[in-house]
Amino acid sequence: MKILVIGPSWVGDMMMSQSLYRTLKQRFPDATIDVMAPAWCRPLLARMPEVNAALAMPLGHGALGLGERRRLGKALRPTGYDRAYVLPGSFKSALVPFFAAVPQRIGWRGEMRYGLLNDLRVLDKAAFPLMVERYVALAWDAADIHSARDLPQPLPWPRLQVSDDEIRDVAAAFALAGDRPAIGFCPGAEFGPAKRWPHYHYAALAQRLIAAGHQVLLFGSANDAATGDEIVAALPATLRAHCRNLAGKTQLEQAVVLLAFCEAVVSNDSGLMHIAAALDKPLVALYGPSSPDFTPPLSARARVIRLISGYHKIRRGEATEGYHQSLIDIQPERVMAELSDLLTPPRQEHV
Repeated sequence: MKILVIGPSWVGDMMMSQSLYRTLKQRFPDATIDVMAPAWCRPLLARMPEVNAALAMPLGHGALGLGERRRLGKALRPTGYDRAYVLPGSFKSALVPFFAAVPQRIGWRGEMRYGLLNDLRVLDKAAFPLMVERYVALAWDAADIHSARDLPQPLPWPRLQVSDDEIRDVAAAFALAGDRPAIGFCPGAEFGPAKRWPHYHYAALAQRLIAAGHQVLLFGSANDAATGDEIVAALPATLRAHCRNLAGKTQLEQAVVLLAFCEAVVSNDSGLMHIAAALDKPLVALYGPSSPDFTPPLSARARVIRLISGYHKIRRGEATEGYHQSLIDIQPERVMAELSDLLTPPRQEHV
């Protein structure tokens, strides 16, 4: 069986989509799964053993590009895909499988996709509260799965593969010290500072960790570099050598490997948080106005800290720096305690 997946355009969503690929390979071990997604997704898809090939979607997020999608679809016809799964809910995302004449085109009902998808599912959000459940449900016949309770448990969570040789080589390329275990910080987030734990809290936590013998690595995009600089600048001068701001200095491929290098990770609600979870790193995930009820970190080694409940607007914070009060209220001591607990080996019982 040949399967085409139209993948998501966000890091976190792409990570959660791996649960669908893992489920499909469990159901159809001989299936070949190709995923069409933005080119930046390739480093993630390359680390998912279930994925045969990453097909680049050249159109930017939000671009209709009807002619280009028709061209892409027709170019795929000789591949002979048997079925396609369309994960985004937009009209345009269903066009390529339609133009590719894939016989079975599966997805949740979205923006007027009647005809484009011929196995169109009607989503009951209460029945499938988690995004990962919605993805995995598409792997099964609609008649068999009416709610998340019908899905075989446990769900196969995302798991990225990184080799020890890669970790050694990339850590050496960035001249990372091997004498101090690394703790990764992911202090950035979409929509600005309202979803971010304050930089001064990150600095206070970094100071405690460095004093305890760790080094701290800061990850993120170029947009997060200034936040990383603020964290480093807030440290006593004698400790700054043990805190490296890598935001904007790594490719996504390198960031994945260096997160695997870390002993544990502290992160805001972000795509890097989902990558850390997929690497099965001990993880403390910090939530404010965004909610973990829909897209939590999928790892048994993750701890979520959130002091409020429900949905809140996330584009503005109350503090001068734009931070949300619920994130300001999460104290570094609380995060340090969760980290320490995660890193403490379980006690061996003597018989």
